Amino acid sequence: MSTRAIQFLRRKGVSFEVVKYEHQEKGAEFAANAIGFPLKKTIKTLVVDLGSKNYLLALVPGNKQLALKRLARICSVKRAAMADTETAQRITGYLVGGISPFGIRHALRAVMDESLPVYDRVAINAGQRGVMLIMAPADIIRVLKCGIFHITGDG
Repeated sequence: MSTRAIQFLRRKGVSFEVVKYEHQEKGAEFAANAIGFPLKKTIKTLVVDLGSKNYLLALVPGNKQLALKRLARICSVKRAAMADTETAQRITGYLVGGISPFGIRHALRAVMDESLPVYDRVAINAGQRGVMLIMAPADIIRVLKCGIFHITGDG
């Protein structure tokens, strides 16, 4: 099993475990349940439109929602919105439900919610529906040069 994300991480010398599951629906909750991993440690990779053809990857725990107004303030833009499916797929080269922040088509800045680095291991998409990676959040931060911010809200 190899995806662009897995190849990217191997080139960077990052250690990870590949976990496969039967993909039946999109979403972190389904993936977390399918692999028996806590939802709060399962990362959603979201493509955010900051306007003026400027996009960002937001790495958010599966049990939380991205706070778009908060993210806009952090990024010093007027408005942040979720990219539409077609745009997210075009920019990353991955299908929604399988978007990984690694090995994407167009390099994007990435931010991670501050709740994630406290864990020793997290689950994140491997670039294909039904394939997750278990790895250290510190490695994600290092290879993506993630900014760490409070980017989630309640609900």
